[in-house]
Amino acid sequence: MEYFRKEILSLVLIAILSVNATVQGQNSSVTDSDAKVETKKKKNKKKKKKKYKLPDIDLSHWKVTLPVTNEKGKPYEISPPEILDFASNEVAKPYMYIDSTRGAIVFHAMPTSSTTRNTKYSRSELREQMVPGENNVNWTFKQGGNLKGTLAMDETTRDSEGKYHRTIIMQIHGRLTNEQRDLIGEDDNNAPPILKIYWDKGKVRVKTKVLKNPSASYEELLHEDAWDDDEGFNFTQEVGFRKFTLEVQVSDGKMVIILNGNEYKVYESIHMKKWGVFENYFKAGNYFQSRDEGAYSKIRYYKLEVSH
Repeated sequence: MEYFRKEILSLVLIAILSVNATVQGQNSSVTDSDAKVETKKKKNKKKKKKKYKLPDIDLSHWKVTLPVTNEKGKPYEISPPEILDFASNEVAKPYMYIDSTRGAIVFHAMPTSSTTRNTKYSRSELREQMVPGENNVNWTFKQGGNLKGTLAMDETTRDSEGKYHRTIIMQIHGRLTNEQRDLIGEDDNNAPPILKIYWDKGKVRVKTKVLKNPSASYEELLHEDAWDDDEGFNFTQEVGFRKFTLEVQVSDGKMVIILNGNEYKVYESIHMKKWGVFENYFKAGNYFQSRDEGAYSKIRYYKLEVSH
């Protein structure tokens, strides 16, 4: 009987130990599984973490004109050094802002009452300032200049015929010196733009100026009506809404526009040579070319650099 009891106790003890081992094994298994799930969650969080990018653009030699008016009813402008903090400017935020997922500055323009003199269109556009905050220091073709930008059309509306609205994305604008202004009796320093580059229905279109009379005198050259628009030129490549690179190279009597480093348009003529009488400055951004109600476009600039 004593022997039988011992056998019973042994069997019970073995059963208890077996149950404990099973429970411990299950607990260990659950703990290991939880650890694996937790580790996987952490890895997924790392993967989902967004990467922020900033545009490669130094704004210290640019001012911007926005499609909104200031307290005097004129186009709102931000010059250096304030433009360096444009992202914190409440007025600028709807029209010039950073797209940190793409690493670009977005220029947003639409028809408003904010138009500059002698124009009917609104803009969100940069204007080069060789001396920050100063419009009176500019450059000539003899001095030369180089502008290079990487950009893309982000969004644009269509007209009543279903065609995309166009916008000017780069310019070279002429400027009269104070002496030239006084010589021809003008009340401002404005001169025609020698170069306008458009985003036009998914292509890059270039327009420039030609003299009506190539034999015009120095004083006659200074008048805006001495110049006419050329027929324009379309690059073969279609850029659409993709990122592309534009470069403008200017030297004495010559202007070269390069698309994506492999398609060129060269202007080298008496018209370019005679244009040497003017000072100039570069412009870049979104000069929207429509007054249609509800129309707008957004241009992304990833890179922008200028040299002289």
